[in-house]
Amino acid sequence: MFAALHSPGLSDPARLAECAADFSPRIEITAADTVTFDISGLAHLFGSTKDIAHALARRTAGAGIAECRVAVASNPDAAVHAARGTAGVTVVAPGDEARTLGPLPIAVLDPPEELAETLARWGIRTLAQLAALPEAGITERLGTEGARLHRLARGAGGRPLVPPQSITVFEDALELEHPITLLEPLTFLLGRILNDLCAKLDAHGFAAHEVRLTLKLENAPPHERVLRLPYPMRDPKAFLKLVTLDLDTHPPPAPILALALAMEPVNPRVVQHGLFVPLAPEPQKLELTLARITKIAGEGNAGAAEIPDTHRPGAFRIKPFAPPPADAHQKSTRNVTPRAAARVFRPALRADIDAPNGRPARIQACGIRGAVIASAGPWRTSGDWWREDTWSRDEWDIALSNGALYRIYRDRASGEWFIEAAYD
Repeated sequence: MFAALHSPGLSDPARLAECAADFSPRIEITAADTVTFDISGLAHLFGSTKDIAHALARRTAGAGIAECRVAVASNPDAAVHAARGTAGVTVVAPGDEARTLGPLPIAVLDPPEELAETLARWGIRTLAQLAALPEAGITERLGTEGARLHRLARGAGGRPLVPPQSITVFEDALELEHPITLLEPLTFLLGRILNDLCAKLDAHGFAAHEVRLTLKLENAPPHERVLRLPYPMRDPKAFLKLVTLDLDTHPPPAPILALALAMEPVNPRVVQHGLFVPLAPEPQKLELTLARITKIAGEGNAGAAEIPDTHRPGAFRIKPFAPPPADAHQKSTRNVTPRAAARVFRPALRADIDAPNGRPARIQACGIRGAVIASAGPWRTSGDWWREDTWSRDEWDIALSNGALYRIYRDRASGEWFIEAAYD
């Protein structure tokens, strides 16, 4: 069941919504003078549908709304039209919508001006007269809008409520009485703000994957830090440790006068682990470990290796670590074709190689020695001629007499030989 509150001439629907909020959390602001809401399940508290309607009338009267019409019906549209067209309290019994709404004027449907003029020329003044017309003929002559009005005139509206979208902001700020120069008192204040924000995230069913910290400094521009997390979290202790580690690595250059903290809400990630999938570390612990490594190794030196779009040998870059999808392990174990693995030497091992006629015949390096019994190559590669660190080399795959397999190359600029990798 649905109820509608209509107050002619009212331009502030918040007063009606406040009355409706005492009865239901699902409220739609239908117009500036009308609100509609769901009253299902209130019979245990107020009694019959008629008792609920009269309780609503008493509530609006107590709120000081001089003229408020109350209507209850089985669908939102029927309740709205009954409230607009009938004074006092109206209860529309299920199945009786067409008879109750029939005497009401066409104006309660709020039709477009052109359709209202057409219906007036036809002599249609009430909802009962409109409902008596054949639906197929109405659709043919008045289109989909006419068909919609025909359904509403019969009390057959069945649309869902559209509650207003509340925008919740997950941010907080704090002005300081005295400037702060040490990390320890700042950590105490950050912990208090993070506890409140994480509790707010939890209450709304969200997590956060981005934290923005802005510090207002004394005689200096604001110091801003943004932490982007690969995994949504809402653990205040983990957030506090990540923020303090970042501030320890990137301290503000001047005393702090105020701080503001904002979180970007997202849906929490739910992972169902398989019985035969090895357990991964908890995301919070993994992120803290990476933050500690970053503090020691430096910015941009901790994360996941990624191969860039280049032919430069051994090129890679570090990107922020992100956990793979939940089914990635299962997909990676299907249709796996065995391949040879290469263990790359960083840096490449300098070698003395005999190469009569240009083909390697014997190799000698640190811990590696033997005759070359088979070789494939050369594969000539070069690139980045416009940069100072250009490269140009000939690569070979070789097999030694002891069964070992290696990738070697000759730098054409210097003429020196190197062992780049050993094949398993």
